[in-house]
Amino acid sequence: MSDFLAGLLVAVLPLLGIGFWLGRHTAHPEAPGELGTPVEHATFQTLHTASLAAPPLRAGLTEETARKSARRLRSLLGTDALCLTDDRRVLVWDGVGAHHRAEVLERLAGPLETGRGEAFRLDCDTPDCPVRWAVVAPLTVDDRVHGALVACAPRESAVLVRAAGEVARWVSVQLELADLDDSRTRLIEAEIKALRAQISPHFIFNSLAVIASFVRTDPERARELLLEFADFTRYSFRRHGDFTTLADELHAIDHYLALVRARFGDRLSVTLQIAPEVLPVALPFLCLQPLVENAVKHGLEGKTDKCHIQITAQDAGAEALVVIEDDGAGMDPALLRRILAGEVSPSGGIGLSNVDDRLRQVYGDDHGLVIETAPGAGMKITARLPKYQPGVHTTGRIDHP
Repeated sequence: MSDFLAGLLVAVLPLLGIGFWLGRHTAHPEAPGELGTPVEHATFQTLHTASLAAPPLRAGLTEETARKSARRLRSLLGTDALCLTDDRRVLVWDGVGAHHRAEVLERLAGPLETGRGEAFRLDCDTPDCPVRWAVVAPLTVDDRVHGALVACAPRESAVLVRAAGEVARWVSVQLELADLDDSRTRLIEAEIKALRAQISPHFIFNSLAVIASFVRTDPERARELLLEFADFTRYSFRRHGDFTTLADELHAIDHYLALVRARFGDRLSVTLQIAPEVLPVALPFLCLQPLVENAVKHGLEGKTDKCHIQITAQDAGAEALVVIEDDGAGMDPALLRRILAGEVSPSGGIGLSNVDDRLRQVYGDDHGLVIETAPGAGMKITARLPKYQPGVHTTGRIDHP
């Protein structure tokens, strides 16, 4: 990550240099009522233009993103024309001289293969065509050339060659961020699939066995439990969205606990204290239910007496504080650290490490699970969920009967 940040700084600093150069060459007396020097204004304008070009590129290099960003990039370089290509075709041509598209595409083979920039004269039979030179700067991500930025101008310019190269490096950084976002999304989807695959088959078998036991003795009770089981599995295996609301997650937990209570009866008691204002908070899908399942498993494991689980969700300013606590068997803290580090697999069900990893990926390392436990002392799990986090939002809700 440090290498990536260093690369990001290397890519941004040249933009400041470009802004400084533009300011020096376009300096004019400061207008009354304006603040800052002409150089500062030019630098600000350069950075502002770059910030407007960045969002489309964060979605990758496509015809649509190229079209949305090309004019901003051409403004950065101050050229008569600019085009963006992938490794096969011209995605967009912004400015004059569009009849050079085929010629530019033919000249891309070398730069796309070697990853090195190139400047060349354009052949043109149109007397009043304002572009005569083109500068090709490859766009690379992870040492692989994805396409090229081509700037066209009336004459050869060493300054344009350097500026086009630096802007191409900045575009490459945005494409690398897009790749990271895509990788992160794929990783989250893979982990959700892993969570679904790890839903305890024993829980499913035991739930169906409990339902079957009521079919003859209490058909209405069997029907209610079957609906609880259907709602729980529908939520767990839903196909849309990486995130859900605290309200929906708690609703799924309620279905889960109804099935567990049907099996264990009075041996399990649960207390919920939920602040209504935190119910709309978005959080990673299937984030809390595994923690409750862990509390049930370790709360009842090796015990013949009753187990109590307490679930609280409090408003803590910019965060929602969720605590799941049981008075069960507890765990050796050293073993817990090994489980969270992925060195030891949990014995059945869904592991805490999966949830801890997902929280850290979404919110940062400061928001991993906080777990307090000791043998025979139960377990207390605390999750801090920011009320707002860029990229964390729900795409739909589950309809509840």
